[in-house]
Amino acid sequence: MKKIAIIGAGAWGSALAQAAALAGNEVMLFCWSEKIANQINKTHKNEEFLGEQMLSEKIIALYGYQQIKNADMVLMVVPAQATALVLQEIDDEALVNKPVILCAKGLEQDTLARQSEILMREKPLAIPMVLSGPSFAKDVAKGLPTAVTLAGNDIELTKMVASALAGASFRPYVRSDIIGVELAGSLKNVYALACGAVDGAKLGLSARSALIARSYAEMERLVIKMGGDKYTMSGLAGLGDLTLSCTSTQSRNYWFGQQLGMGNSVQEIKDSGAKLAEGVISAPVAQQLAKNYNIEVPLIDAVNDLLKNRVGIKQMVIDLMRRPLKEEGK
Repeated sequence: MKKIAIIGAGAWGSALAQAAALAGNEVMLFCWSEKIANQINKTHKNEEFLGEQMLSEKIIALYGYQQIKNADMVLMVVPAQATALVLQEIDDEALVNKPVILCAKGLEQDTLARQSEILMREKPLAIPMVLSGPSFAKDVAKGLPTAVTLAGNDIELTKMVASALAGASFRPYVRSDIIGVELAGSLKNVYALACGAVDGAKLGLSARSALIARSYAEMERLVIKMGGDKYTMSGLAGLGDLTLSCTSTQSRNYWFGQQLGMGNSVQEIKDSGAKLAEGVISAPVAQQLAKNYNIEVPLIDAVNDLLKNRVGIKQMVIDLMRRPLKEEGK
């Protein structure tokens, strides 16, 4: 498995292309515009997303999806809400019996579907895998040490894919829990909004720490109820990614939450030119999933109220603090 196709030339797609190339693979990076493909091939940079970071000359940027058939594996690195549309543009035969690694962290807005469920709906003969964990694109592109989780149903095949992607600075740990890894990657975005809002309102590091801990407990309840593995939650895809996303301004969701905590509305943040954070889309989806599975999720509910301007951040925290006392771990 040395020929790798990466669909999506944003920051994360370009960073994963870099990691795959540094691991010694032939990498095809599929771009949404011919202009971007030409720029990457000519300058070995993706300036719009990674600035002056040089990319490996082993990365060949392409426009159009015809060459996907020649790849041994495919990494889907497009926005979560675009996954279905992009898959529909790819020839069915190109993905038959081929590992397709889903790298977007989000739930489909209209159907509540996870990324692997979208893949099985659109390309049922593909082999789904999921890549998630604590990672920032710029760190990976620079070759800074990064560990992630790669989940697949066939553990031996998943190990083969992980071995192909692994390099001196990029280390995938293998799991068989696709459901847990996907849900953790999606839900942590919602909790990152809450933590960013707490910091934006200057409510203190103690409050943020408590919020992270309670977010972990809430996320674990929902993930287990939906069929995920408890041990996934204590690993890179669970606790690791939650901690990173809830503490750094490099996280778009955390930054967006900060703006909410400072009193700005979702529309005001968007009007300022900021890109919409995935957690804003995932929050109502997560809330509906919790209702479907009859799981109490006060933090997800609070984030939804905050996003809809039903309550300010300080009142949100007061309401959470006034909830009935309970035994920790329940």
